[in-house]
Amino acid sequence: MIKKVVLAYSGGLDTSIIIPWLRENYGCEVIAMVGNVCQEEDYAAIKKKALKSGASKCYVEDVTEEFAKDYLLHMIKSGAIYEGRYLLGTSIARPVIAKRQVEIAKKEGAEAVSHGATGKGNDQVRFELTFKALAPNLKIIAPWREWGIRSRTDAMEYAKQRGIPVPVTKAKPYSSDRNLWHISFEGGILEDPWASPPENMFVLSVSPEKAPNKPQLIDIEFKKGVPVKINGKAYAPAALIQTLNAIAGKHGVGRVDIVENRLVGIKSRGVYETPGGTVLMKAHQDLESITLERDLWHYKRLIAERYAQLIYNGQWFSPLRKALDAFISSTQEKVTGVVRVKLYKGNCTIVGRKSHYSLYSEALATFEEGESYNQKDAEGFINLFGLPLKMEARREGK
Repeated sequence: MIKKVVLAYSGGLDTSIIIPWLRENYGCEVIAMVGNVCQEEDYAAIKKKALKSGASKCYVEDVTEEFAKDYLLHMIKSGAIYEGRYLLGTSIARPVIAKRQVEIAKKEGAEAVSHGATGKGNDQVRFELTFKALAPNLKIIAPWREWGIRSRTDAMEYAKQRGIPVPVTKAKPYSSDRNLWHISFEGGILEDPWASPPENMFVLSVSPEKAPNKPQLIDIEFKKGVPVKINGKAYAPAALIQTLNAIAGKHGVGRVDIVENRLVGIKSRGVYETPGGTVLMKAHQDLESITLERDLWHYKRLIAERYAQLIYNGQWFSPLRKALDAFISSTQEKVTGVVRVKLYKGNCTIVGRKSHYSLYSEALATFEEGESYNQKDAEGFINLFGLPLKMEARREGK
C-alpha cells in the first residue's frame, strides 16, 4: 500500500493535475519536489500552487551548481551531441532532478515516486531509469500511462474542473522546458514540421536578422577540458554558462529546429535555444583538434556519439557511462588553452586557438621551404599504404 509519494513537480500543466489525481486515485499523501536547474521561475508561486493543489509539502531544491559541475561539464568534455544537432539540454537535466527526488523520497520515508512525463516521450525513461538505478525498491507511478486523459486539451479541462490554473492555453498550445543549458519548445503548432516557429516564442536569443551588425570576439579558456574563463575573467561553471547565454543569445546564436528520433520510436519535432552551449561545444572540439593525437581524436568522436545516446536514452547512471567518463577524463589532460570565437548574426565561428600542449607545428605544416619535413619520404609511405590497392588491381587484371 502506498501511503506517501514524492512527485517531480514543475507547476506546469501535467504536474499541476497529478497532485489531485494521485490523492483521488491512490488516497495517498503527495509531496511535491521542484528541481531548480535555473529555470528562472517564481518558485514561491510554484510552491504555493503545489500546496493549494493538495500537496502536503513542497520542496524547492536548487541543484543548479550540481547540474553544471557534475553533469554539464562532463557532457562538454565528452563532446556529446545527439544525432549531430541536439545539444541534449532536456536530456541531461532529468537525472539530476530525479536523483534529488529519490533523496527526498528516502528522507520522507515515501513508498513511491511519480513524474508527469507522457507515455510517448523520452522523459519517462530518463526519470524511471534513474529511479531504478538509485532506489530500485521504490514504486513508480506514471499517471500518463494510467489515467483516461489522452491529450493536453483533456488535461486543461481536468484542471479547470478542479480550479487549478495552468500556463498552457489553447491560444499558446506548445510546451517549453528551460534550464541552465537551454530552452526547448515542442507540441501544438510545432507538431507540423513544415510550420515555422513564431518569432515571439524565443526566449534566450534574438532573431539573427535583428542581431548587432558588428561581430563580437570572445576568448574561451579551458583547463583540462573544462571552460574556466571568458575574456580572461574566471567564472564558476553555472555563472560561466549563464554569461555565455547572454553574450551569444544577443547575437542570435544557438537556435536549432530539428526532427529527432525518440527512444520510443517516434519522430519528434523540437525547437531549441542553446546559446552558451553552442559556443562551448564548438570551442571545446576545436581545442581538441590541436591537443589530441590524430587516432585518439578520431576515436573520441565515436565515443562522443555513444555518450550522447546514453544521455538521450536516460542511462546517465549506467556502468557504461561511468566507464566512458574514465576514458574521456584521460583524453582531457592536455586539453588546456584558449579558443577565440566570433559571434555574428546567428553564426558562431572559430577564428583562433592556442595551447601550450598544441601538437600543431607551423614548421611541418608550412607550404614554404623547410627542413623539418622531407617530402621525398612520402613516396615510400604511399607505396606501402597503397600496396593493398595495387595487389587488388592485379588480381582483377586491371
